Amino acid sequence: MSRTDKHAGNVVLIRGGALWLLVALLLAWCLVGHKLQIPLITSIFHDFDRLLQGHIDFLLMTALILGFYGARIPLAWHVRWTMVIGAFTNSSLFLLMSMFPILEEPSMELHSLMYRSFLFTSISVTTYGFGMGAITVLWSTVKNDGQA
Repeated sequence: MSRTDKHAGNVVLIRGGALWLLVALLLAWCLVGHKLQIPLITSIFHDFDRLLQGHIDFLLMTALILGFYGARIPLAWHVRWTMVIGAFTNSSLFLLMSMFPILEEPSMELHSLMYRSFLFTSISVTTYGFGMGAITVLWSTVKNDGQA
C-alpha cells in the first residue's frame, strides 16, 4: 500500500488534526492555570469563557478533521488545506477575544476593522473547506451507490 493509498491523499488532515488536538490540550492546561489564578496565564488570557470556547472549538474542529480523514474519501488539496487552516483560524478567534477583550466592541478603529476582516475571512475559509468536504463525501456516496 502506497503512502497516498493509506491516507487517500489526506495526510494534511491527520497532521492538522493532531496539531489542533495538541493545541486543545495546551489550552486545557491554560484553563486550569486560569482557574488557579496563575499570574502568567491570567495576564495572557483575560476572559475565561472565551478561553474555554477556544478550547472547545479546537476539540470540535479536531473531531471534524479526523472524521473526514477517517472517511478515506480523497479530497482536493484546496479543500484539505482550507479545512486545516480554517479550523485553526476559526478557533483562534476565541483566543484573540480572550487575550484582547476590546476586540468584541465594534468600532471604526483599525484594530476592530482588522479583527472583523480576519473573522469574516476565517469564517469563509472554514465554510468553504468543510462545506466542500461535505459535498465531496456526499457526492462519493451517490456516485458509488449503485456499487453497494
